[in-house]
Amino acid sequence: MRALLQPGEEISYLFPASMVGGPYSSSHFLVAVTDSSITVLDTGLGGRTRPNAVWRRYPRHTKLGPVDLRVIPEFQLGGRVYEVDEEYVAEINAADAEWSADAMPPDPLPHL
Repeated sequence: MRALLQPGEEISYLFPASMVGGPYSSSHFLVAVTDSSITVLDTGLGGRTRPNAVWRRYPRHTKLGPVDLRVIPEFQLGGRVYEVDEEYVAEINAADAEWSADAMPPDPLPHL
């Protein structure tokens, strides 16, 4: 998988997702959240564990959430809807929190 990422990228979060709707419906992907990008890796129709190509790459500050929890958890990325297993919702929320200004407590000593 590292061969599909940019040189020196460090993976922070990695989770499987399936695209909903469109010509790629039911296609499986791995979403790699690194220190510099969010990279969607195509695993093809045969499996969910071995990526074979980069599907899309987004800047790291791109938000994945909010996750829609109505039936099967879904998130939108690049205008496409992806489904994830419930166990990965926490990863998506954590990845988004890293880039959210209100995720961190206020600086107790802002004047320093």
